[in-house]
Amino acid sequence: MTGPGTANPASQGIMLMLGAILCFSLMDACAKELSDSLPIPQILWARYAGQTTLVLLFLNRRVPAELRTKRVGLHLLRTAFILIATAMFFTGLAHIGLAEATAIISLNPVFMTLGAALILGETLGRRRLFGIAAALVGALLVIKPGSDVFTAFAILPLIGAVCLSGFALTSRYLGTSESIWTSMLYTGLISSTLLTAIQPFFWVTPSGSVMLLMLALAFSGAIGQFLMISALMRAEASQVAPFIYSGLIFATLWGVLFFGEYPDVLTLTGGLVIILAGIYVWYRETRATS
Repeated sequence: MTGPGTANPASQGIMLMLGAILCFSLMDACAKELSDSLPIPQILWARYAGQTTLVLLFLNRRVPAELRTKRVGLHLLRTAFILIATAMFFTGLAHIGLAEATAIISLNPVFMTLGAALILGETLGRRRLFGIAAALVGALLVIKPGSDVFTAFAILPLIGAVCLSGFALTSRYLGTSESIWTSMLYTGLISSTLLTAIQPFFWVTPSGSVMLLMLALAFSGAIGQFLMISALMRAEASQVAPFIYSGLIFATLWGVLFFGEYPDVLTLTGGLVIILAGIYVWYRETRATS
């Protein structure tokens, strides 16, 4: 029972999730701006080095205990999924609008439902298939294949969405036996070690302003990750999941304010279809498990 003026756990979780998505959207805006000055591997390094630093500082003496695992192979696979997803998304951001890229990668929960049926053998009924088909129609409206404004770079966030769903499915499988901190620690250590090793081949010495943007990207990504974990520790995933789609609202706002990008009617319509289809699939998922 909560006292006067104290939010219940579900409300706390929702507010923390909204804060996480706000931070992630700012991270994406930083990545888009940095893509004019730095190669994508260097931007990826800033993102994951920041996350790893935060996790190591937070865990402190608990690091050795959290490193204990019998599933190193799955952690490697999970890290590969998230690295490819982020690389595809950041590369796409360098060439298409922030709102467009965010709308396309927002397909990942729908792909996760499809993957759970194909890989994990979960039931996929007609209504879920309808939600998946509707989301794909929304993606086509955003990507606009065959039109004069189509660019192949719009396919990259779509690949990112598929990889992100693979990351989520692997996380779901690991979640039965591993703590969320173990998963975060391995993802951060593997990705930052790999990216640090290849930096000599890509490194561009940043100016002072670019360095500040790199720090902002690292900080917003790390804080966003921490807030998301905090949200999932306070509320059930089903209670906070629909609020992930607020990222499209933030992305549209930052696109207009920072980059002068005004989404066209098809992009806005497609984004809305993806959101509604995602929420519908989420609704069917929660009904099936309740």
